[in-house]
Amino acid sequence: MKKIALLGSTGSIGQQTLDVIEKNPDLFSVEVLTANNNVGLLIEQALKFRPNVVVISNENKYHLVKDALKDEPVKVYAGCDAISQVVEMGSIDTVVTAMVGYSGLLPTIRAVKAGKQIALANKETLVVAGDLITRLAVENRSEILPIDSEHSAIFQCLIGEADDSVEKIILTCSGGPFHGKNREELEKVTVREALKHPNWDMGAKITIDSATLMNKGFEVIEAKWLFGVNPEQIEVVVHPQSIIHSMVRFCDGSIKAQLGLPDMRFPIQFALGYPFRIKNTLQRFNFADFSTFTFTTPDTKNFRNLALSFEALNKGGNLACVLNAANEVSVRAFLDEKISFLDIAKINEQVMEKIPFVKNPELNDYMETDKAARIYAEEMIRK
Repeated sequence: MKKIALLGSTGSIGQQTLDVIEKNPDLFSVEVLTANNNVGLLIEQALKFRPNVVVISNENKYHLVKDALKDEPVKVYAGCDAISQVVEMGSIDTVVTAMVGYSGLLPTIRAVKAGKQIALANKETLVVAGDLITRLAVENRSEILPIDSEHSAIFQCLIGEADDSVEKIILTCSGGPFHGKNREELEKVTVREALKHPNWDMGAKITIDSATLMNKGFEVIEAKWLFGVNPEQIEVVVHPQSIIHSMVRFCDGSIKAQLGLPDMRFPIQFALGYPFRIKNTLQRFNFADFSTFTFTTPDTKNFRNLALSFEALNKGGNLACVLNAANEVSVRAFLDEKISFLDIAKINEQVMEKIPFVKNPELNDYMETDKAARIYAEEMIRK
């Protein structure tokens, strides 16, 4: 029985993780649930799964949660510091980091330092501070298992292979809702259109990142830290069907691919159950339903965020941290209809050029970088 701390339980990944846990009550139990702002759903989840601890990040909503759970044997805390502290509880086996954005960094660091197994859905943690996180994981013997479908696919392809046998990691990309659109068409994109992903059901932030290819860019950076490869060993191909989740080409020219329907419960279950595979009743892929698989090169000219990600990966230092911070601000501005779709990448690039470069950052450098990048991005939006 694995005891799970689920950070970000009310988001898309969080809800699907609870679905996996609910269907496997003999294997998993919920020890901790945390949410940012969605009090109603957090309370509903707490009443259903009866965790030991619940944390609401928004301290103004503490009493709503506390009052709703007053008759339950559940400890209720509030605030970001509380989230970072509860992951160190001795009763926790696995911490699922499903928080969105930079907010997942400090709790993940604390969980890694506590030697917990990490099921990582918060890709920004490795984007912002991949070097620091991977060093801490080695020092504290903390195992990091990817939940992203692409990285789960790569991880599965690498099982049983020698470390020096990888020639190329090939990340597949759906292309998002605007694959094949030219610049003139992209100028007119609305928020509503950008939130309609053709294959995946995700939260608003990740869906917009998918539409701009920022999500794929972050996955490129994440792959470098998860699998210890060089930037030139990572390639992105557009695969609109989203059936082949990623591939690995080995030194003998052979390629392994992991296939399946686009359902995040598959990689979530694999991460929670690893090293064992768990039976489920999820819909199976049928080759007869897909007569064609297509692959094309991504358009990095009109979808600049992917090119910016490779630039950040190649230069290293704090540049990916800058890119993440700028992107969080610019995506929020787009969702609030303050800027256009193409302005997201434009602002990201301007902030990357402005913020001072730190070659060998530590945690304080990352925190200062994040703060400065957000301030400058806000200034760009107001202009």
